[in-house]
Amino acid sequence: MFIVAVTGGIATGKSTVSKVFARQGIPVIDADKIAREIVEPGQPCWRRIREIFGDEVLLPSKEINRAILGKMIFEDKELRGKLNKITHPTIHRKIFWQVCKLLVTGHAWIVLDLPLLFETGILMDFIHKIVCVSCDSDKQLERLIARNELSESEARHRVDSQMPLDKKCEKSHFVIDNNGSLKEAENSAMSIYNLMSDSKQHWVNRISFLGLFLIVGFTIYLLLKLFNRVPESWQM
Repeated sequence: MFIVAVTGGIATGKSTVSKVFARQGIPVIDADKIAREIVEPGQPCWRRIREIFGDEVLLPSKEINRAILGKMIFEDKELRGKLNKITHPTIHRKIFWQVCKLLVTGHAWIVLDLPLLFETGILMDFIHKIVCVSCDSDKQLERLIARNELSESEARHRVDSQMPLDKKCEKSHFVIDNNGSLKEAENSAMSIYNLMSDSKQHWVNRISFLGLFLIVGFTIYLLLKLFNRVPESWQM
């Protein structure tokens, strides 16, 4: 199995591309979905957020008021850092376990929808290919303002908190230009899907994993034999 990451800027259309892969039967692990789940009332991250930011970031239902919390962290880099320290370790841990579960299902490849792939850098070593979804800055602001009902100033704060899109594009293997129609973006995603489905990388990974497993097993056997600890059932 190998991993394809879908990243990009806020409101550039990452979810649109991930849905194309999901419709083709490719498992998609959505970091944003995990981020929402771990801050549900009563969760450890929820308790830490309440402790650090106070009850003012809670709705009457005790759920996180994402609008208020978002306004706070995107206007204050220090507060954003505190929130990231609370949530990022848990998000990455849950992503890791979901990947491990999928590893034994026989899928040739999976998709990680990771908005902050480059900003955190934590999962880079596990990614085979990176797809960046991009669009013009004016269109990005327009979409973000409409989607989240933000002022232009608030939207700019959120865009500026992330790595510039041009740098993300430079670091990616594929770039999907999402300035056009939905159909155009979906066609671009399908082209990448076809390329990844034709790839033999999953066989390379499986053979490498098997080779590593055999080497580790043989090393353990030699060490046990050296110290006369080999069980009789292992003897030839």
